[in-house]
Amino acid sequence: MKIVEAVWLLIQFLIWYNLVFPVLLLIIYSIRGKDKLATGPAPVPELPDYGIIVTAYEYTQQLPAVVASLLKLDYERFHIYVVADKCDITGLHFPPDRVSLLRPEQVLGSNTRSHFYAIRNFIRPHSHLTIIDSDNLTDPQYLNELNVYFKAGFQAVQGVREAKNLDSTYACLDAARDIYYHFYDGKILFGAGSSATLAGSGMAFTTALYKECLGHLDVTGAGFDKVLQDGIVSRKYRIAFAEKAIVYDEKTTGSDQLVKQRARWINTWFKYFALGFKIFFNGLTSLNWNQTLFGLVLLRPPLFIFLILSVFFMLVNLFISIPVSVMWFVGLCVFVTGFYISLKRSHTDARIYQSLVNIPKFISFQLLALLNARKANQISVATRSSQTDHKQI
Repeated sequence: MKIVEAVWLLIQFLIWYNLVFPVLLLIIYSIRGKDKLATGPAPVPELPDYGIIVTAYEYTQQLPAVVASLLKLDYERFHIYVVADKCDITGLHFPPDRVSLLRPEQVLGSNTRSHFYAIRNFIRPHSHLTIIDSDNLTDPQYLNELNVYFKAGFQAVQGVREAKNLDSTYACLDAARDIYYHFYDGKILFGAGSSATLAGSGMAFTTALYKECLGHLDVTGAGFDKVLQDGIVSRKYRIAFAEKAIVYDEKTTGSDQLVKQRARWINTWFKYFALGFKIFFNGLTSLNWNQTLFGLVLLRPPLFIFLILSVFFMLVNLFISIPVSVMWFVGLCVFVTGFYISLKRSHTDARIYQSLVNIPKFISFQLLALLNARKANQISVATRSSQTDHKQI
């Protein structure tokens, strides 16, 4: 019985620590996170030359707006590559001296294939590349803000994906989730001496590092960013977080879109979370703080899963062990406090605060997404909302 009890308590602890881990990160950050750039490699004097890769799959309605936004970047050394996979491009017209419109003869059907198709069609050997979604808009200073970190010697940088639309409850809750992750998995994790997690777009790399990490792989389905960040951190590089390098991202607007999107993300977590064990134990054996901390973050379940499990364990322990139930309550209070801190320390729109009362409904749709996670890659391929193009998987 003691073995069963020990296993029961261990399972609970592995879930419970996720509630307090963000605040522990915040404490570490407050101690050592003030001089982030000082931990980078040797400075790089030359300004990067960027290949900006925009991928689209089937739908092109927002590409003119995306390209128009990129052409307003306050920077000279870049060229835009639009990879229109399985798209009708007859109505698309861009200035050829600044934009290469590429339509593969055969359907590629994956992000990385589109990225490498663009790389093979670079008009010159760009030193760096940045990846933009087909519904993103960019701040004019986006590349300049990335350069702060590239000039400091980093080879991989993640920017911030701020909400482009807050016109529905779901969009606001989606934005609140992004703020939480950008704060803890971006700013705080990087400032604590580890790496920011990658977000799929609004990220940039030296072209050499990107090719080194993914050039020998054929990643299909969602989650290429998980494989990429594993490749980067496993090679003992740090992914910098540039909180002023902003791209504006279309947020989920409807319940059907939410379920399909979250099903894909949940599927991705189950598919790739084991990479966290490899990185974590590599970090322990090599005494690499970046890998150790990053591995722990990758092992964390999706937010709604460990919150639901936490409430479940708290209620069950009311009949088993009141002190343990109290610990669960304290952990939930710490998590809520940490979530509030992330919103308070970020530029959070009042509509996002007002939407928080709908979190239980939001979680219920994610439970539905969990049930659809196994077939996520099949149902998501042709997904499109009324306002956004499909983000290629």
